[in-house]
Amino acid sequence: MTSADNLYFIVTRKPEFPKSINAGCICYISKNTHRREIGRCHSPTRLPVFFVSSYTTLDYDIEVSSMEELSAEEAELLLAMPEDAERLRGFRDKDALQAALGLTKGTAVTVDEGGQKLGGIIRYIGRLTEPTISYPISGTFFGIELQGADKGKGNTNGSYRSKALFSCAKDCGIFAPFSKLRPAVSSPLSPSIPEPSPQLETEELLPGDRVTFFISNKCRHGMVVDVQENGGQHTVRISTDTDENGKRGGEIEVPIQLVAKGEVPAEPESMDIDTPPEELNTDYLYMDLSVNSLVEVTLGAGSSYGIIRWIGTLPDRQEIMAGLELEEDKGVSDGTFKSERFFVCPPKRALFVKLASCRPDSRFQSTSANHSERMPKQEDTERETEHSTGKLETVPPISAEQVNQILIGRMRGIQGHCNSCYMDAALFSLFSCSSVLDSMLFKTTDPQDAPIQNTLLHEIVNPLRSKGFVEGRHIMKLRQQLQKHGYSHSFTTDEKDPEEFLTVIMHHILALDPLLKLSAGGKVQESYCYQIFLDQNHSLVLPTVQQLLEHSFHSAGLKLAEAPSCLILQMPRFGKKFKMFDKIIPSLELDITDLLSEGPQQCMLCGKLAQEECADCFKDPLFSHTGFKIFCKTCSTQVHTHPQRRSHHRAPLEIPKGYVGHGISHTLTREKLELFAVLCIETSHYVSFIKYGPNSQDWIFFDSMADRQGESDGFNIPEVNACPEVSMYLKMSPAELANQVPRDMEGVAKRLFCDAYMYLYQSPSMCLYR
Repeated sequence: MTSADNLYFIVTRKPEFPKSINAGCICYISKNTHRREIGRCHSPTRLPVFFVSSYTTLDYDIEVSSMEELSAEEAELLLAMPEDAERLRGFRDKDALQAALGLTKGTAVTVDEGGQKLGGIIRYIGRLTEPTISYPISGTFFGIELQGADKGKGNTNGSYRSKALFSCAKDCGIFAPFSKLRPAVSSPLSPSIPEPSPQLETEELLPGDRVTFFISNKCRHGMVVDVQENGGQHTVRISTDTDENGKRGGEIEVPIQLVAKGEVPAEPESMDIDTPPEELNTDYLYMDLSVNSLVEVTLGAGSSYGIIRWIGTLPDRQEIMAGLELEEDKGVSDGTFKSERFFVCPPKRALFVKLASCRPDSRFQSTSANHSERMPKQEDTERETEHSTGKLETVPPISAEQVNQILIGRMRGIQGHCNSCYMDAALFSLFSCSSVLDSMLFKTTDPQDAPIQNTLLHEIVNPLRSKGFVEGRHIMKLRQQLQKHGYSHSFTTDEKDPEEFLTVIMHHILALDPLLKLSAGGKVQESYCYQIFLDQNHSLVLPTVQQLLEHSFHSAGLKLAEAPSCLILQMPRFGKKFKMFDKIIPSLELDITDLLSEGPQQCMLCGKLAQEECADCFKDPLFSHTGFKIFCKTCSTQVHTHPQRRSHHRAPLEIPKGYVGHGISHTLTREKLELFAVLCIETSHYVSFIKYGPNSQDWIFFDSMADRQGESDGFNIPEVNACPEVSMYLKMSPAELANQVPRDMEGVAKRLFCDAYMYLYQSPSMCLYR
C-alpha cells in the first residue's frame, strides 16, 4: 500500500478514547475502507483509523469531528515534528505549512538549532527513514548545509543512520523540520516562513488580573487595566506596582507578548540575580554548566530548579545569559524574550538569568551530614568509568537467590525525580531480574545513538544489577539525551506513558526488531506493545490475562505470526479515569499455542492434529472459558451436527507440510510465555511488581518515590519490598477473589489485582543468561 492509497488526518481535539492519542497525532484510513464506511453510513460519525504519530499499529474508531483532513505531503511535513502539541501548532500555522510545501533545494535559510539561528542552504528535502507496512508515510525533513561562520555547528555530514542523503563537511549539516526554518531573504519569489511567534498566554487577560511583565530587561508586576488592539497589535494597559525608580507606579502600555498572567516571585525584579564577586568562580561555572545542565537559582525566599535550554547574549546586554526551563510555573514566557524566540517550553516555565547566577542542582549533589538518610554518593568510581575501562561490560540480572541481599530495602531500585516514575518502573521491570531484552544493550547502533545505549547499560542497568541502586541523576541524563534527540521537549519534566518511552528507545533509538508480529487478513503488522481491546459483547467479569488476550485476538481477527521473545500487554483501561475491570487475575503462564498462525495444533477434544477452527464456538458456554476452539475433521463434524451450531462458520487451519496426512502426538509441546513483571498505575503514579523466582511467594514490589527526604531541596527515596502476600490471592478461586474488598487486601496485593496497566511476559528459552 502506498501513501496515495490512503486519506490522512490530524487529530485536532483529544478523544476520550484511547488515552494514548493526543491532539496532533497523525492517522490514516485506506481509501477503500473510507468508501466502504461512506457506503455503510452516508455520514459516519466515527472512522477506523491507524495512527502513524503514536506508538501503536492498531486501529481505533475516532470521531470524525475530532479530525481534519491532510494531504499526504502536509502529513509528511508535520510528521517530522516530534511532539504532538508542536505538530498541532504547525498545522494551525497555515501560512508556514503552505510556504514549506514550496521550499526547494538551493534556498538559503536560517535554521533554529539549540536556540541559535544558523545560516545555511537546503541541500536535501525528503525522508530520513523509509515507510513500512505499518507506517505508509514518514516525516519530510530538510537537510541544511551550514555556511560561513556557522560551519561546524551542525551534527552530521549529510548522512543519517549511515545512509548518505547529501554531502557536506563533518558537523556542517543539520536535518530539521519545516518549523525550524525560514528563508534567509524574503522576496516575492521566495516563500516566507515566519519566525515562531511568541506563544500568547493561554488564559485570557482581563481587567483586574495580576500580571508579570518585562520592561527594559526588568521583571515587574502590576494589574491589568485594559487590553487594547491597534493596527493588529495587542497591548495591555497595566497599573504598575512600582515605576523604574522603585516608587509607586502609574500606568503603562506593554505589548501583550511581554505579559504573563500571575506573578513570579517578587525577587528578583530583573534577570540580574547577582552573585557576590568574591563567591563567583568563573572557571567553575563555564566548565560545569552548559545547555541541558540541571541548575538552581534563588528566587525570592527559596530556590527554584530547572534545566538550561539556551546560553548566549541577549539584545542590549553584554553578560552571558542562560535561558532556563523551570520545573514549576514560576517563569514569565514559553522561551521568548522581547518577541524573539530562543527555545521552546510550556508557558510560564521560561526565565532568563545571568549564567553566573546559576549553580548546579544541589539535589543531585552529596547531601549534608545532618540528613538522617543520606543519598548514596556513588564513591565506587568504577561504576562511573566502567564504560571507558572495559570493566563489567555485562552484568547478569539479579537471581532469585540474590534478591534479598541486593534489592530489598530503602534506597534500592531506581531513584525517582520529577515525573520519572513511568521510566523508573519500566526500566526496573525490564532489567532488574530479566535478560529477555538485553540484546538491545549490546546490539550495534549508530554513532549518534551510542551515548544513549551507553547510559542505559553502564549507568543504569549494570549498577542496578550489581549494586541494587541507581541515582536519579542517571535517569535524568537518559531523559536529557532522549530530549536532545528531539523526541519530546518535555521528556525531562513531564509524565509519559511507559509504552511511549519503550517504543522510542527500542524502535527509534536502538532500532530493535519489533517484538510483536501480528497476522491479520494475510498481512503482518509489527509493534512493540499490544493494547488489549474487547468488543462490547464480551461476557468477562473477573478475567485472567489469558482470557483478555484471547478475547482481544478473537474480536480483532488476529493471530501471532511468530512466537515473541517478549510480549508487552497493555490492559483494557484508559489512564487513571476508567478501568474496564475492577480486578484482573494475573496469568503466571500465557499459553499462546492456539494464537499462532503457523505450526501444528491439537484438536481440543481428542488431541489429534487440528484441521479446523470455529470462531463462533469461541464463546459457546459448552466449552472452556479459555483457548481458541480448534478441531480435527471428525470432531468438528460431530460438534457442528448440533442444531444450534450448524450455522457456525468454520475455517481451515494452516498445517505445516510435514504434518499433512499424519496424526499428531498427544505430547505436543505447548508454546508458553512466563510472567516476569507488571506495571501498575494508581492516580498518576507508576509502580511495578516483579515475579523474580519459581516459588509462588517470589514477588517484590518497587516504588521509585516511596518516601522523601527534605522538602523542595530534598530527594526521593526509592524502595523495594518483598510481597509474598500476592501468592495467597493467586491461589484463590475466582469466586473468592471476586469477594475480596480491595482496601482490605493485605499488603500491596490490591495494587497488583486492581491497578494493572501493563503485563510483561518472556519466553523462557530466549533469555540470555539461562
